[in-house]
Amino acid sequence: MVMMYVRFPLSLRNVEDLLFERGIDICHETVRLWWNRFGPMFAADIRRQRVSRMKGFRQWRWHLDEVFVKINGERHYLWRAVDHEGEILESFVTKKRDKAAALAFLKKALKRHGRAEAIVTDGMRSYPAAMRELGNLERREIGRWLNNRAENSHLPFRRRERAMQRFRRMKSLQKFASVHASFHNHFNQDRHLVDRQTYKLRRSAALAEWQNLVA
Repeated sequence: MVMMYVRFPLSLRNVEDLLFERGIDICHETVRLWWNRFGPMFAADIRRQRVSRMKGFRQWRWHLDEVFVKINGERHYLWRAVDHEGEILESFVTKKRDKAAALAFLKKALKRHGRAEAIVTDGMRSYPAAMRELGNLERREIGRWLNNRAENSHLPFRRRERAMQRFRRMKSLQKFASVHASFHNHFNQDRHLVDRQTYKLRRSAALAEWQNLVA
């Protein structure tokens, strides 16, 4: 149930109806309660396993980008760090898009994932200002189309945002963005890059790992 709600662009009532077809009669508020309670726990376990597996790998190329999200009519910004394989490393919500916000975002990402060999950004001036203070400005790369990987990573979240009819609190946005990123990383098999048999094997492995996680 938690996986259905977070992974797919479904509303709480959509999940309630799908479960009812399978003989499970629950209220949509139960779906809300369970995802709020168990979603962050499952996401933290997924993130912990992935971080531990990637700690020894230092040839990382990060892609940073930010996208605006409205909360009660007020513009906020969702910052995202994506690695060279499309894994969402960090999601961070701020009210502004200045140097202080970029610095807080970079510090959080670096603390959790370690140093990157190269960091690709767009032309926003907050990035070089923050990276200069951190002492890694020489690692910055910028260029046309170089940051498409980060920009494309926003698309699954945008689909979920529309299904949820946007957010009402900054805290809720931060929570859901982090949980959704972990679930997306776990089940994203890059279907367009592999043959059908490889995709089926990877999908089965992801589902088996998920069942062990929630057991």
